[in-house]
Amino acid sequence: QVQLVESGGGLVQAGGSLRLSCVASGLPFSSRALGWFRQAPGKEREFVGAISGSGARTFYADSVKGRFTISRADTKNTVYLQMNSLKPEDTAVYYCATDRGLMVRPGTHSDEYDYWGQGTQVTISS
Repeated sequence: QVQLVESGGGLVQAGGSLRLSCVASGLPFSSRALGWFRQAPGKEREFVGAISGSGARTFYADSVKGRFTISRADTKNTVYLQMNSLKPEDTAVYYCATDRGLMVRPGTHSDEYDYWGQGTQVTISS
């Protein structure tokens, strides 16, 4: 049974930092690209960023580029999302997901991902 479990969310002030973690089990982790998405109340789920199966390539949405960093630790079956210079508009539930592997590069749309975590709430106060 595949399971993804996010953690690390919380309430921080604008300008602060958080590091989210996502631990995966039940699948060959090191070969899978992984992505982070977020969903704010009343909005559609949006792509935040992704990391390739090798970890050599990362991709980010323009809204987080330069502020967020994705990394992975395959020995721990874990992917991380380091979030710096947080803004109130970053407030959302953050999800990690495994890429289906249909394309050469990780997808940017939620339908390109198959397994999802339950999400972790991130709230940024102004």
